[in-house]
Amino acid sequence: MTQESRVPEESHFITSDNTELFFRYWPAQVENTKKVMVLFHRGHEHSGRLQHIVDELKMPDTAFYAWDARGHGNSPGERGYSPSLGRSVQDVEEFVRFAAQQSNVEMSDIIVIAQSVGAVLVSTWVHDYAPKIRGMILASPAFKVKLYVPFARPGLALMKHFRGLFFVNSYVKGKYLTHDPERVASFNQDPLITRAIAVNILLDLYSTAERIVADAQAITVPTQLLISGDDFVVHRSPQTRFFDGLRSTIKEQHILPGFYHDTLGEKDRELAFAKMRSFIDSLYERSPQRHDYSQEDRWSGSADAYRELQIQPKRFSPQGLYYSALRFGMKKIGTQSAGVRLGFETGFDSGSTLDYVYRNQAEGNNALGRFIDRGYLDSIGWKGIRMRKVHLEQTIKQAIGLLHEREMPVRIIDIAAGHGRYVLDALAGEERIESILLRDYSDLNVEKGQKMIADRGLADIARFEKGNAFDRSDLASLEPKPTLGIVSGLYELFPENTDIKASLAGLADSIPPGGVLAYTGQPWHPQLKMIAYALTSHRDGIPWVMRIRSQGEMDALVEEAGFEKVHQLVDEWGIFTVSLAVRRNHG
Repeated sequence: MTQESRVPEESHFITSDNTELFFRYWPAQVENTKKVMVLFHRGHEHSGRLQHIVDELKMPDTAFYAWDARGHGNSPGERGYSPSLGRSVQDVEEFVRFAAQQSNVEMSDIIVIAQSVGAVLVSTWVHDYAPKIRGMILASPAFKVKLYVPFARPGLALMKHFRGLFFVNSYVKGKYLTHDPERVASFNQDPLITRAIAVNILLDLYSTAERIVADAQAITVPTQLLISGDDFVVHRSPQTRFFDGLRSTIKEQHILPGFYHDTLGEKDRELAFAKMRSFIDSLYERSPQRHDYSQEDRWSGSADAYRELQIQPKRFSPQGLYYSALRFGMKKIGTQSAGVRLGFETGFDSGSTLDYVYRNQAEGNNALGRFIDRGYLDSIGWKGIRMRKVHLEQTIKQAIGLLHEREMPVRIIDIAAGHGRYVLDALAGEERIESILLRDYSDLNVEKGQKMIADRGLADIARFEKGNAFDRSDLASLEPKPTLGIVSGLYELFPENTDIKASLAGLADSIPPGGVLAYTGQPWHPQLKMIAYALTSHRDGIPWVMRIRSQGEMDALVEEAGFEKVHQLVDEWGIFTVSLAVRRNHG
C-alpha cells in the first residue's frame, strides 16, 4: 500500500438470510459530499484487490464501498459457493441499499463499478430490480466464459444431475489476466483468492447471462462498457450484443486493444481509468437520467414482441406444425392430467388453475395422467408461480409489520384474489388484523374463496365479493379504507397500461399515506411462444398472449399512482417479482 493509498474501514453487513458479508469502506476525504461508488470484484477475488481502483480514480470527494461476495475473501461460506446466482443478485440489491442508507444518500447518487462475474451480477440486478442508480461501469462482463473444452457446459450439467453439488477449479493463471507483473504476482500469491466455483453458480452464470444479453432492452441505466481486446477468459460477442440492446440514451463502449481480462488491473489501465473518470464526471454534472415509460405499452421491445406473438405461425411451417402437434397432444393425451384438463376448461391463467398450481399435487385419470401432471406442474413457469406465492407471503408479512410499527390498523384489500389461497396462507397466525376484503371478477372464484374463508374460520373479519379491479371510482370508495393493497398476477395478463393506471389510481385514492401496496411483475418469461401458441386464456378461450413488462415500467406505473417502492423479491429464474411500495403523502 503506497503513502497515497486511502485506508479503508472494515466491517460486515447482514443480508436478509442472516449472512454477515465482509466489506471495505473508504470514506470521502471532503465533507458534505453525496457521491458514492460501490465496487464489485471479479470471480475468485475479493475487495482487497480493488484498493488500487479507489486510489487511481483520484476522487477524494467520493465514498467507496466494496464487498467480499459470499464464499469469497473474508465473507463466510464454502469457497466459491452461493445457494444460487439469484441469491447473489439479491445480495447486490441489499448491499447497495445498505451503502446508500449508511451514507445518507439517494440511490440516484450512486454509481456502480463491476468487473467480470461481478459485472454479470450487477447487470442482472439492474435488469431485474430496476434500481434508480446514477449509472454503472462494467469491465469485461463474464457473459460467456471460455471453457476451452468441447461440450463442457452440457457435461457439467449432466454431472451435476447425477453427482449433485461439486466444484470446478479455475484454469486461469495470473499471466493470462494482466501484463502487470505486480498484479500477476499478487494474484498468484494472494491466500484469499478463491480458485473453486460451485457448479450451480457456473451453470447459473451462463443461463442468467444469456437471459440478460437477450433482454438488454429492459435496461435504461446510463452505462459504460469496457471491453478487453485480448481477453483469454470471456467471449466478446455477448458483450457487444448486450451493449447494442441497451436502451439508455447515455451509453458508451470502449474496446481496449491488447488488454487481458483484468481490465482495471492491466499494465496500461490508466487508459481505462481516464475513460471512467470522464464518464463519472459527466454523470455527476447532470441530473439523474430517468427513462420515459409513459408509452411503453406502444413503443418498446416488449410491445413489439407482444404484437408478433399475436400472429399465429403459418400452419404448414415447421413452427406451425410443431405447435399444432403440441396442441393436439395436449388435448388428446394431456387431458389425462387434471391440471391440463382444468387449464382447458377454465383457462391456463385462471384463478382455478393458479390454485391448482399452488397445491402442487399431481392428479390424473390414471398413472399416465399423473405422470403428465407432474411434468406439467414442474414446468419452469409454474415453479416461478409457486415461488411468487412464497415471496408474496413474505412480503405481506413484512407489510403487516410495517403497519404495526407505524401504529396503523391492518385493513387488507386484494382486488383480484383468485381463490384467495396465497393471502389467507400469508395471514395464518397473524394477529391484529382488522379486516380482510378479497375480490375477484369471477363468480366461481368468489364462491371458492368464500368457502375457503369459512373453512378457516375467518368469517368474522374476512369477506369475499365480486368486484372490478379496474374501476377507479369503485376502488376509491372502498370502506373501510384499506391500509394494505394487494395486486397479484393481474396486471401481467393485460398488455395495455390504461386500465392498470386506473386500477392503481383507485388504490392510491383509497390507501392513506403510510399505507402499503404489494404488487407483482413479470419482467421476463422463457415460454412466451409456447404459451401464446398452445395455451388458452380464461377470456373466452382465446390464445393466452402475454406482454412482459420490465421492472422499470411496472415500478414507473406504481410511482405515477403515488407509491414509492421500498422492497422487492424475484425468483431465481428472473420470471416473477414481488414488490412492496409505500403510499406517499397526497399531492
